[in-house]
Amino acid sequence: MKKVTVSLLLMFVLTLSNIVSAEPKTITLSLPTMNCAMCPITVRKALEQVKGVNDVEVSYASKQAIVQYDDDTTNIQSLIQATTHAGYPSQQVKR
Repeated sequence: MKKVTVSLLLMFVLTLSNIVSAEPKTITLSLPTMNCAMCPITVRKALEQVKGVNDVEVSYASKQAIVQYDDDTTNIQSLIQATTHAGYPSQQVKR
């Protein structure tokens, strides 16, 4: 019984450490159709609705969004789709 409990505890700790140590991904999206100071608010809200998004910064001045996300939960296409559905088509900025 003790071996089973220790094994289960060890599996739990290893699983938890993998979850905690997962590094979020960051992407920059170009949003060329933003044309007013309210646009970034709409874009930010749309991106924050995507499951797996951890942080969003949207700049009207640069017409870009920097999105931190968990790539186990979402992907770049889902982020682009979210901005497009909000009325702001986007594309990934290649660095």
